[in-house]
Amino acid sequence: MLRTALLLTLLPLLTACGGSQAGNVYSRSQAQRQLLVSYATVISAEPVTIEGRKGVLGGVAGGVVGGIAGSTVGGGHGRDLATAVGAIGGAVAGSAIEERATRQNAMEITVQLDNGKTIAVVQKDSNNYRPGERVRVINGPDGVTRIRR
Repeated sequence: MLRTALLLTLLPLLTACGGSQAGNVYSRSQAQRQLLVSYATVISAEPVTIEGRKGVLGGVAGGVVGGIAGSTVGGGHGRDLATAVGAIGGAVAGSAIEERATRQNAMEITVQLDNGKTIAVVQKDSNNYRPGERVRVINGPDGVTRIRR
């Protein structure tokens, strides 16, 4: 029971360790790199969802918790079967929990660049961009593009 409580406590903390999709957060590898800056006008900004991470951690943690829970049911072959079913069910549930826990609300920002091209960028951002607003479009050598005021 203690193991189960510990795993359930640590799972949200471990799944929160992913990178940020915010327009104002840079990874270590993006620091001190030349960035190309263009200027644009916002056409629209719509809320979207960035799907969560479907990693191994949620499935493994869920499988362990489910296996432990299943091992407390019955005896003999029935216990073995309950442990296996609990582990499989827990792995499926753990993966789903991880995906939901790491899902992010974001914005799809469509802009018209000063050169006439229209692009859309999805980023996690609390800024409310408004049509007609002037913004900077920042492109990095790694292909990451972000919108900033």
